[in-house]
Amino acid sequence: MTITATPTPGKSLLNANDHTLVLIDFQSQMAFATKSIAPELLRNNAALVANAAAGFNVSTILTTVAEKSFSGPMFSEVTDAFPGKKLLDRTSMNTWEDAAVIDEINRIGKERLVFAGLWTSVCIVGPVLSAIDQGFEVYVITDASGDVSEEAHERAVERMVQAGARPITSLQYLLELQRDWARGETYDLTTGIARKWGGAYGLGITYAKTMFGASEGGH
Repeated sequence: MTITATPTPGKSLLNANDHTLVLIDFQSQMAFATKSIAPELLRNNAALVANAAAGFNVSTILTTVAEKSFSGPMFSEVTDAFPGKKLLDRTSMNTWEDAAVIDEINRIGKERLVFAGLWTSVCIVGPVLSAIDQGFEVYVITDASGDVSEEAHERAVERMVQAGARPITSLQYLLELQRDWARGETYDLTTGIARKWGGAYGLGITYAKTMFGASEGGH
């Protein structure tokens, strides 16, 4: 049997309309003990993901744990991307055991979920494994998550992957949402986010546009 290739995206690729992003516990108390990633890089990647989701109108849930009594506010880099959006505060370490969060998951109704947050081994492993057990397709943004040590983060990611979760990175998330530079309606959004939070790649975009007027896709 001959397989015929077609110029169409694979079904496992993410697009803005086919998933819900869940950002969990990007709070100062958890960040103090996060050692697997530098705090400035963690905040940068969280901002990249949040602004990508907001810009592409991805359905997004923001949740905190013990915000007022212990853990502190969610990173402004995340909340600034969603002005006025309600944060769902919990007592449970496992987000999936919070009824208000699950009500929102069900209200949105997407079977594909993307997770990021602190800590990987607690706040992310819990809902990821729980969602997979209930039949959801799950992705984890590993460089927008962190833990008390590299060992803790790596073992958590390994455990989730073994259970069926798909690891991705923050910049990959942004570029997968765009996926074609000919999509002019989100071209400036994507390159703007990349220039601000995309590290060396963003510097490259700035250099090319400033020095040569270069652009992708004819823009």
